[in-house]
Amino acid sequence: MAEYAYHYLSGLLRMKTDRNFAEIGRQTGVAGENLHHFMSNSPWSAQGPLRQVRQEIKALPEWQHGSVLILDESAVAKAGDHPAGSARQHNGRLGKTDMCQVGVFLAVGQGPNWTWMDGELFLPEVWFSEAYAERRAQAGIPTERPFKTKVELGWEMIARALDEGVPFDFVACDDLYGRANWFRAQLAARGVVYMADVPSTTRVYLQRPEWGVPPAPKRGKAPTQPRVLSPEKPLSVAEIAVRPETQWQTLAVRSTARGELQGTYAACHVWTLRDGVPTEEWLVMRRAADGKVTYAFSNAPADTSLETLAYMEAQRYFVERAIQDAKSELGWDECQACKYRAWEHHLALTIMAAWFITQTRLEWQAHYAADPQVPELLEVDELPVLSVANVRELLRATMPLRQLSIAQAQELIAQHLLNRARSRKSRLKKQRGQRQSSSSEHE
Repeated sequence: MAEYAYHYLSGLLRMKTDRNFAEIGRQTGVAGENLHHFMSNSPWSAQGPLRQVRQEIKALPEWQHGSVLILDESAVAKAGDHPAGSARQHNGRLGKTDMCQVGVFLAVGQGPNWTWMDGELFLPEVWFSEAYAERRAQAGIPTERPFKTKVELGWEMIARALDEGVPFDFVACDDLYGRANWFRAQLAARGVVYMADVPSTTRVYLQRPEWGVPPAPKRGKAPTQPRVLSPEKPLSVAEIAVRPETQWQTLAVRSTARGELQGTYAACHVWTLRDGVPTEEWLVMRRAADGKVTYAFSNAPADTSLETLAYMEAQRYFVERAIQDAKSELGWDECQACKYRAWEHHLALTIMAAWFITQTRLEWQAHYAADPQVPELLEVDELPVLSVANVRELLRATMPLRQLSIAQAQELIAQHLLNRARSRKSRLKKQRGQRQSSSSEHE
């Protein structure tokens, strides 16, 4: 098994395109059908390699402080609904509902270095209907797997990281997770600091609302459920952003390849109703150059500075960077397998590839310190780090892809033709059986 995993990783890291089972096998010298079996049918657990990655992250001395967990989801377009989890659902990259497969991913980052470290396939609720029973069996969905929302999957991954002792300072996530009161409550209960985006329509109180069961009226049934008793009406976070009392400040939040990223920020304490209990949180607001304002809740300590809150709010960029690298550089969206197990195996090996590149970058930074005079000569404050593409170029240079001889190419083509003929034979046999069954029913 280790040999097949090695060759699959090799293909992900060195190939530029067409990183599917057949092409990875051809480029690395492994029979495509063997690789397909290893990924789709072999019963090895994907959680084993993922736990190993998380333990190696945990062991990094330089990541004991200052790292951040970032939760996000990403869709891969699909031509049909046969791949596990594929359905008409929201595709965030396209900004519309489309046929796609959605994964929920947990990344960890510190400064310019980041990597995926966990992921879960989201299975839409329709996949648990009676109409999808045969499709679930074909895709190999575990019978014990229940329907779980993306928020529930996200919390399970964060809980795994906490239970395994992965160090991080806070969690960042978008408004899919941030608007879930239950999710923020779970984080707070485990002592996790969060920076969670929320929609502009989210309603909050500027003072702690009085909360309780109203007194019994002179007539009628006495109320039993608690509610807000104070006369103050809640405001939307968008209304707070335009209040004269809201003070905005332009801050530099992090370095980028093109200089420093700046944003205009404001923050204030607000009260939300979480599980029927008034809860104090930070409301952090960021106004972009085009005037668009984004909003986030945080349970950071009450004395946290605006500079720190702004820095925390800006960290979610790195999960988007990790997702983009996984797709463009590591072939995440090129896997064509339909089975649930193949998705999990592809995820585990993609994360191992991403972690290998992160380790290479960290080792390069540790062992090959830049000449302090170079930034001065280039008139910059710091030098860029190795990119994922840079590391892959180095790998291709030191471990060039296999070049086939004429005889090897002919053998490979013959094997492909044989596999296609066998596949056609199997489909014809199935079709004949279906026609015979149909004829028997009509007689």
